[in-house]
Amino acid sequence: MFSGPPPPRSPLLLALLFSPLVLADDLFVDSQTLPQVLTATRLKQTPAEVPGSMTVLDSELISASGARDISELLRLVPGMMVGSINGNQPAVNYHGTNASEARRMQVLIDGRSVYRAGLATVDWSDIPVAMEDIDRIEVFRGPNTVSYGANALMAVINIITRHPADSHGTRLKITRGQRGINDFYASQGTGWDGGDLRLSLSGQEDDGFDSDRNGADYRDSRRLNRLSLAVSHDLNEGQSLDWQLNAKDGSNQRPYTYRPVFSGITDAGNNSDVVAKDYAGSVRWNLDINPEHSLYVQGSAQHWDRQQVWRACDAEVSFSPELAQLWQLNPNYTERLARNINQFTGPGAAPGTPQEMALANQVLEQWRNGASQTLCGDIDQSARESRYDLELQDTLSLSDSLRLVSGLNYRYDRADSETYFNGTLDDTTWRAFGQLEWRATEHWLLQGGAMFEDTQLIGSSLTPRFAVNYLINPRHGLRAVYSEAIRSPDMFENNVNWSYQVSNLRPSAYGQSSARYFVKTRGPGDLDQEHIRSRELGYNGYFAELGLAVDVKLFYDEITGMISEPLRNNQYIASNANSSRFRGTETQLDWRLSSADRLRLTYAFVDAEASNPLDQQLTSRNSGSAGWLRNWGHGWNSALFYYGDNALNGYRFERVDTRIAKRIAIGKAQLQLAGVLQQRLDHQPNTFVDNNYDERRVMYFSAELEF
Repeated sequence: MFSGPPPPRSPLLLALLFSPLVLADDLFVDSQTLPQVLTATRLKQTPAEVPGSMTVLDSELISASGARDISELLRLVPGMMVGSINGNQPAVNYHGTNASEARRMQVLIDGRSVYRAGLATVDWSDIPVAMEDIDRIEVFRGPNTVSYGANALMAVINIITRHPADSHGTRLKITRGQRGINDFYASQGTGWDGGDLRLSLSGQEDDGFDSDRNGADYRDSRRLNRLSLAVSHDLNEGQSLDWQLNAKDGSNQRPYTYRPVFSGITDAGNNSDVVAKDYAGSVRWNLDINPEHSLYVQGSAQHWDRQQVWRACDAEVSFSPELAQLWQLNPNYTERLARNINQFTGPGAAPGTPQEMALANQVLEQWRNGASQTLCGDIDQSARESRYDLELQDTLSLSDSLRLVSGLNYRYDRADSETYFNGTLDDTTWRAFGQLEWRATEHWLLQGGAMFEDTQLIGSSLTPRFAVNYLINPRHGLRAVYSEAIRSPDMFENNVNWSYQVSNLRPSAYGQSSARYFVKTRGPGDLDQEHIRSRELGYNGYFAELGLAVDVKLFYDEITGMISEPLRNNQYIASNANSSRFRGTETQLDWRLSSADRLRLTYAFVDAEASNPLDQQLTSRNSGSAGWLRNWGHGWNSALFYYGDNALNGYRFERVDTRIAKRIAIGKAQLQLAGVLQQRLDHQPNTFVDNNYDERRVMYFSAELEF
């Protein structure tokens, strides 16, 4: 379906702009309330006023999709590349870059970042929020460091949960299906004079992919349970307090990938599964000083705990102090020596510097004197990260035509891992931000903003954004946007101190039951920030008479100072030596054909060039989705979705999802029965060669009771 380049211009846009319908007065003037979004600038704006491209996935669309995961929902966002590292590790990037390291988007839950600063990742499968608790997802498709700081390099995803006031009553839901799908959800909402509360419990299970490239069973299932508590209450007429508590506990299988370095060693082959625990809490005080002036103060605390202990075997010489010294001198020389050690039958080592050869000869002597015996021990690859965040935001209408949002933010991040950091590492970040919106005339809207950020480990930066919106009318706008954004290297990239302390060694290594493996990786410590310059031209319009919303975007983005090296403990040397360029077009169309039918189409053409081939892995030149939602009446509704990418990491992806649901009234209660069928149209692995299903289709069913 996606095979050729896009046309040089959008005929749909031209047709809409110059059709007789657009010139009709009743198309421009109507009494309907304009929808508003908040994520773009922290100001409430209509889609035509936003300084960039927005996608909103509303509750109707979320429910109709039948998606069990947030990452699957993002297939409905134009330009969003959604892949899989394995069955419990989705990979999501906007426009692409490295397929296994999704580290250039900011992801928020009700404004609270869930981007892990220590290991530069978002654990999509472990986000502690149930799909049933999500009200909508707002996606700002473009750089937005101006509003949300470093890591909002290419896009911002804001997951907005249902307000407790909209969650009164009881909801019970179970989902069962193929591939081990076994989910549940239960919530109770209540209210009192001036306050509301929602408590929800949920869980997910599935078996992941079926087999690897060799047909062997693939260890990538997941099991998780979540708890969420949301409370909102009014303190007085102008003040309110919102607070949330979230917790998640579960396990993620990991395929065992370790292979002994030294030949002739039989590996233990133990599992390397991860026990994942997440905790988060936030409290927000809202103050409405007057209709033109409001502010809030929000504090949050989060903790990520990843416990991973596995058993491995290698030769005793792996723990040789001389071999470790040799690795620090020359990793390439050391690796060649280790992997070919049986070939050195003569008196001397391979040619090298005098110091290298002296150490290598000591290692060879140890090997010949019995250090070739097999040792097995436990490796603790656990990591714990914590974040404490405090933010003040002030929103002020200076006049009928001038609005200002400004604020301060303090954040403390801490990472603790004996393997990755040889202990503990922390970072402190201060931010000051501002966004000014000036309605110069009835048609011209000028916007500018900047974020100043200073981090203890990296330093300071200033990122601006400027936008001009020409409002043909309140529902139709053209925009031109220039913005800059940064991504600070995370603790792992810049300050990694990676080595394995192996305990419970049997038999002992050089007389010790605990020893450190010879491979050790140190981060450069002086990495700079990645920097993007983005230019965008776009149109956003809503044709009220047709029920048609359209957004078209042309973009040209350049990223410099990219950190592209894979994060692995084997000659890992991070640098800012890489760059990428993305240009293309995106279109999204949402058309309510009637009160019963809704049609939704997205398409993205992304032309990517990168100095490092890894940064083109998760870029599909052509991608898109199509959806048809239908209310048949008498409680019946259906949805049909198509998703397609012509090449993600070299593999085609095409799938059709069908959902059919029936709502049944039982007294004052409502029962909804639904079935979902997902059918792959291609015959290729999903993103990586080991991600394979035995069957190209999967079915699952759900029953939901509300009372």
